[in-house]
Amino acid sequence: MGSRLRPEALAGAASRHPWRTLAVWAVLILAAALATSAFLADALTTQANFTSRPESVRARDLVEQRLRGPERDTELVIVRSASRTVDDPAFRARVAELQAGIAGLGGGVVQRVGGADQLEDPSLVSRDRHATLLPVVMTGTVEQAADHIGALRGVVDRADGGGFEVLLAGQGALSEDFNTIAEEDLRQGETIGVVVALVVLVAVFGALVAALLPIALAVLAIVAAIGLVALLGLAFDFSFFVTNMITMMGLAVTIDYSLFIVSRYREERRAGHAKLDAIELAGATASRAVLFSGMTVVLALVGMLLIPTTLYRSLAAGAILVVLAAVAASLTLLPALLGLLGDRVDALRVRRRSSSGRERQGGVWVAISRGAMRRPVLSLLAAVAFLLVAATSMFDLRTGFAGVSTLPDDFASKRAFTVLATEFSGGLTSPVQVVVDGDADDAGVARGVERLRALLAADGGFGPSAVEVNDARDLSVVSASVTGDPSGPQAVDAVTRIRQDYVPQAFPAATPAEVLVGGETAFNKDFFDLTDTYTPIVFGFVLLLSLLLLTAVFRSIVVPVKSILLNLLSVGAAYGIIVAVFQRGGPAVGRSVADLLGFQQVDAIEAWLPLFLFSVLFGLSMDYHVFLLSRIREHYDRTGNNTESVAEGVRTTARIITGAALIMVAVFGGFAAGRLVSFQQMGFGLAVAVLIDATIIRSVLVPAAMKLLGDWNWYLPSWLGWLPKLTVEAPRPVQVPAEPPAELEPVPVPAQDRG
Repeated sequence: MGSRLRPEALAGAASRHPWRTLAVWAVLILAAALATSAFLADALTTQANFTSRPESVRARDLVEQRLRGPERDTELVIVRSASRTVDDPAFRARVAELQAGIAGLGGGVVQRVGGADQLEDPSLVSRDRHATLLPVVMTGTVEQAADHIGALRGVVDRADGGGFEVLLAGQGALSEDFNTIAEEDLRQGETIGVVVALVVLVAVFGALVAALLPIALAVLAIVAAIGLVALLGLAFDFSFFVTNMITMMGLAVTIDYSLFIVSRYREERRAGHAKLDAIELAGATASRAVLFSGMTVVLALVGMLLIPTTLYRSLAAGAILVVLAAVAASLTLLPALLGLLGDRVDALRVRRRSSSGRERQGGVWVAISRGAMRRPVLSLLAAVAFLLVAATSMFDLRTGFAGVSTLPDDFASKRAFTVLATEFSGGLTSPVQVVVDGDADDAGVARGVERLRALLAADGGFGPSAVEVNDARDLSVVSASVTGDPSGPQAVDAVTRIRQDYVPQAFPAATPAEVLVGGETAFNKDFFDLTDTYTPIVFGFVLLLSLLLLTAVFRSIVVPVKSILLNLLSVGAAYGIIVAVFQRGGPAVGRSVADLLGFQQVDAIEAWLPLFLFSVLFGLSMDYHVFLLSRIREHYDRTGNNTESVAEGVRTTARIITGAALIMVAVFGGFAAGRLVSFQQMGFGLAVAVLIDATIIRSVLVPAAMKLLGDWNWYLPSWLGWLPKLTVEAPRPVQVPAEPPAELEPVPVPAQDRG
């Protein structure tokens, strides 16, 4: 690493001027809090949009520009009665009263409520005539309408009862319910993650002050990242999921980074270094590893920024910002706090430090790694076989979106959807729209529209169709509701049939019109196709950048290639386990695990999840590789003994990496305990992959592979000599005083580990 940015220099400067450092951070956190309060609400959106122009977006734009104007949110109020039909005067009176109540919200909330012949329209009356739909067109854009859903829901809830069931269905109501669950899941995930992290940190450090430091830094990093999102939101829209991403990643990486640095500082103090020297040595070793780990995570996440959708870019931006904030806090604020606390970091001890040396020896993980090195071929084959078996379900992966059918049963949107699906058509709130850009009076266009409607009528996946023509008669829109969940795989398959089969049949190549398929389900289909297109691009981008960075860091081509292969194994195993547990139709053991943990099995895995998991897991798994391999390389450079260097690396990092992994598993598991199936899949997948990486990969595969490769681990071809030398180990030793500090007890070193 160049002389302009050296973590040990930052650590030394921060520890020598702690109050200045704290003052800078106080100003930054205050500014972030003010920005969050002023701008965050406007920066977040519940809508997932493209930054490119796929077919569904072009269709939507044509409808907005030449037919209906800006897209409106149409909510459906469902009125049902088990004892009365729509012909009953009491039923009609309740509908009229409800219609007047909604209209009373004013033009600033509602643009139009039903019609004069509301109960005479057969498309708005159920087959048994015990229910009717009251369409409510909200004022303003879809985003503006979201602010008024609560007022509309209030009127609907007050009308419920007295022999009538009144429900609200629509995109606005659905988004509000998803937001409510997401906020509840976020609070629950935070609580579980922080509590378990504190317990693990106390167990690792044995002191309450040392345990609270990483959590405090995590909170500050999260606040800083959310403030940055609020500021960037002045120019870009972010999905509301960004706050969940920031909180989850912020807790995981900041606590881990702080844990490594504080542990190294305490280790150097126990070795006898003066306080400031110990901080600088921790900066020259652990902080450097944190910096490189953070760079690797960021590089892995940058790949998602290539995909032209606000969802991927929001998730990537949130994670990148909080990782950068975590690295900045770990490299500057943490050394300043250590400079102030000194050995008081071990205050409020809950247990005395062990004098047996067991902590130093590394316990069970060292025993496992030594066993793997004694039988490297057998260990390697067994571990790889296990991971490949775990990954087999990956080949059955089906992707989709979690729609209203995945909501908990106690939410009104779920009950409303059930009524729509059984008594009307589930896709009434989000119909498929086939947009015909051409002269509506042209004979070929007119025949095409009629042929298309006939094809849709013969397909059991759609309800009755309707045609709307603009005033200029140069744009026709054929609308048809999809049966079932508009986000479900059956609806997506129906859109595929329209695009691939029905449109070519109805509108031959000679027809003077452009035909585009739009609507929410078509939008989802375009998202899936875009993800499939960009997946190999992102994979290649992340793998290449990671290879270059790790090659420069470890001055070896073998270590990076091996690390990448091992990471791909852990990611593949995580994919397979997710599919087995969450996707219907998988192995019985997956269903048993889902039932045991309270997970919901669905038809498809979230479409954004595989690519997201790859990027995040590839970055996070490199954390442990960098920390472990940096210790191994540090010892190898001193001794030239590969086997002992691997053992030393595992021994000195085993307890810390285990604690860090448990914290990550707890944080991710806390989010998996939520009720949104998308969070369940994300949290469970991340937790499983981290657990695999910290156990099987770190304790079995890495030692076995490095034992087999021997000195070839550190081979760098001469033609790669041009790569910059980015060292993780300390550039020079700091003079050790004659006596260790009185405040900290030295840890005895077993005879076999001396010298």
